[in-house]
Amino acid sequence: MSDIKFGEQYGFNTRAVHTGNDIDKESGAIRRPIIMANSYALPYDPTDVNWSEAGKALYTRNGGANQGYLQEKLAALEGSEDCVVLATGVAALSAIFFTFLESGDHVVCSNISYIAVYRLLTELLPRKYNIKATLVDTSDLEAIKAAIRPNTKLIHIETPGNPTLNISDIKEIAKITHKHGALLSVDNTFASLYNQRPTSLGADFSVESLTKYINGHGDAMGGAILGSKVLIDKIRAEAMINIGGAISPFNAWLIMRGTVTLPLRMRQHNENGLKVAQYLEALPCVSFVAYPGLESNPQYETAKKQMINGFSGVLSFGLKTDFSTHNTFVSHLKVITSAVSLGHDESLIVFLGPEDERQYLYPEAFHNGFFRFSVGIEDAEDIIEDIRQALTTVGLLGPLLL
Repeated sequence: MSDIKFGEQYGFNTRAVHTGNDIDKESGAIRRPIIMANSYALPYDPTDVNWSEAGKALYTRNGGANQGYLQEKLAALEGSEDCVVLATGVAALSAIFFTFLESGDHVVCSNISYIAVYRLLTELLPRKYNIKATLVDTSDLEAIKAAIRPNTKLIHIETPGNPTLNISDIKEIAKITHKHGALLSVDNTFASLYNQRPTSLGADFSVESLTKYINGHGDAMGGAILGSKVLIDKIRAEAMINIGGAISPFNAWLIMRGTVTLPLRMRQHNENGLKVAQYLEALPCVSFVAYPGLESNPQYETAKKQMINGFSGVLSFGLKTDFSTHNTFVSHLKVITSAVSLGHDESLIVFLGPEDERQYLYPEAFHNGFFRFSVGIEDAEDIIEDIRQALTTVGLLGPLLL
């Protein structure tokens, strides 16, 4: 790791540039290189080596050099004791479930959640391991309290939630969780650790899909869990090594590169997201806009309290039209790309139709389908103009409504 520790005595921008980086002692390069080794030199007498030891330079599944540098940086940015980086965001989520849940345990989870989490908690874990989950609106503290059982071991929330941007109060949920002896994990992907730091609000784990905002370039996959050293060490030992979800050195290096510009990109995402949300909210052809930075949002005050630098660049919205016209609208977009994922430099939009398997949890939102829109870092005026011209082309905006 770095000889100079760039901790919280330095600002976020400085930590984003310097933490985890150092002069390479062999070449003199001022950027740490990609170390594409899967094996490391053993000591003279290896007979007492613990082959399952996490973080030891033995084998990249136990922890590689580039992974270590990235973990150091992310922990410094979150302000957490430790971090473990894995191959994907889903690998990170699965690592928490695998490490801390046993047969017969119960989980309370946000009913608005990433589709992989929904499947894990409602299909795979119940069927394979007798782990049950109750899905509730986690913006409702009383609903959380009512869902907790004596065998509840974990409360898992997404805030903002995927895909409808529901906001949950991390600090208050942490109090409820710990009162009942459970652990709290927060999927922080939509906010990023630039805008929101769950562990500082009492969460045991902050989970990031590094594929999204932290990498920011749409060219690498990874996931991170941030928290206390004792809990993260348990995840390393039980899930990373024995399940094998280690990140590749190249992806760790790419994401490390992306973190340098994270604060710059997030400021632009925050600014653009708000401008686009305000534009859409004013259009008569738009049925709803869900964005935590809109003052009209019923959860605005909660979002404002815990999202310290801005409200990110993801929003969802619907159009007052039929199913087919939603897809036709997307086909006329020129700047905005129809694709999954979020947090890339370019704007991405995906139409979530009423056939989505989660629709029964919030049928009103899925009635005619809606868009999840990841607003990029292009000029906001160009993004807005692209929306305007596509709406005009499909007949949802006319000369008097421009």
